[in-house]
Amino acid sequence: MICIRRARPADAAAIGAVHVATWRSAYAGVLPERYLSDLSPIRHAIGYEQAIVDRRHGHAVFVAVASGPDAPPDRPPQEGGVVVGFVSGGRARRDWLAQGEVETLYLLDDYRDRGVGRRLMRAMAAHLAAVGCRSAMLWVLSDNPTRWFYQRLGGRPAAREVIRFAGQMMEQMAFVWDPIETLLAATAPAPEG
Repeated sequence: MICIRRARPADAAAIGAVHVATWRSAYAGVLPERYLSDLSPIRHAIGYEQAIVDRRHGHAVFVAVASGPDAPPDRPPQEGGVVVGFVSGGRARRDWLAQGEVETLYLLDDYRDRGVGRRLMRAMAAHLAAVGCRSAMLWVLSDNPTRWFYQRLGGRPAAREVIRFAGQMMEQMAFVWDPIETLLAATAPAPEG
């Protein structure tokens, strides 16, 4: 079983580990190998622990937790399950694009194409709508192979910019859902039957 719930401070270490694992997978051959090998789950965990407890600006973190037969066999079982993905966001840092922003969405490779990313995006979209955001956006590196996921959810490419990241110049693009109901509709659970 995989459930989506609000993150707790105790989830920070697992979130940091998911962050590092997904970056090493998604950005192999895109970002310098040295940069990827130097990523620290502990450093990321510290940042995520702060993000979990700091709810200013409508900020929230949600986790996907696998338990029972869905739990990863290579990770020690934990009470309540194992964090296999997460999403974070809040009010947009650049409100000229949208009112709400999905800041991160990371999911372990073995849990892709199972609807978990869609469920995480729905949790964040519902949260952003609940805190008064009428639109949502996110930035993704143009070389990120998963960027098509956002288009399949109805995200409209709205901006591009070149940033300096990991010692090199890279292009990132913004996807926007305006109104936010377009993202809520795209991530709605499929009817049963």
